[in-house]
Amino acid sequence: MNVSEGARVDEERTLAPFGRRLARVARSESVGAYRVVTVEDTRGPADPRPGQFYMLAAERGWGGDDGRPYLPRALSFCRAAPLGRDRGASLSFLLDEVGPGTRRLAALEADEGVWLTGPLGVGFRRPSGRALLVGGGIGVAPILCLHDELHVGGARALLGFRSAEHAQAARLFSYATVATDDGSVGRHALVTELLREQLDDDASATVYACGPPVMLEAVRALCGERRVPAQLALESGMACGFGACFGCVVATRHGYLRLCVDGPVLDAAILEVGAGH
Repeated sequence: MNVSEGARVDEERTLAPFGRRLARVARSESVGAYRVVTVEDTRGPADPRPGQFYMLAAERGWGGDDGRPYLPRALSFCRAAPLGRDRGASLSFLLDEVGPGTRRLAALEADEGVWLTGPLGVGFRRPSGRALLVGGGIGVAPILCLHDELHVGGARALLGFRSAEHAQAARLFSYATVATDDGSVGRHALVTELLREQLDDDASATVYACGPPVMLEAVRALCGERRVPAQLALESGMACGFGACFGCVVATRHGYLRLCVDGPVLDAAILEVGAGH
């Protein structure tokens, strides 16, 4: 990476304080199939970038019956609001209970403690023109905070979900076009079909996307065909969050990159075909 590239990356990330810190749960609420857990991070920065992530671990009950602790879970925040001058931020996380770690985090109640490390990684770069935001399933989390930041500029959100229960997450957005796999809410279609229609009408936008690997590969291909710039927040299991374990590498045209430090947001144009799988 040259000096200019390094400076550009620095502009796209908010640096994390050293070490982990204890935050307190302010509230937890159900949103259909998901849960939104909000914590008060009084010792962290107030301005994480949409697309950055945190490593989370519950203060208590963080481990299996055999006594071994779980690894921290890497989660993109879906909302951030300053708590006040030099008082950190209120951070919200959208959770899908897919395993013991996310199940424990989703069960957190008010005043419980959460260990945080972050914000980590490189977030979305701000658009210079029209933005199309594309989210699939739990991947709508970083799209939501970007939508909050850009909604005044008229960014359009396209969201895809499995069912009506999952699609309740769309109500977190001020406005969004929704597609569901079963047709129970919005269009009976894939969210990438909505994106194709938008790009057919206007290929001058910049696309911002997060979702399952198959969806992101379809977004990459669509944008590549039309030479539309796209920034993709890739999903990957992360053990450390700061580049030590090399467990989250993806193939690019410039070699392998670690999503936790070089991403998770990458330009679609540099990805190898199927790199997100």
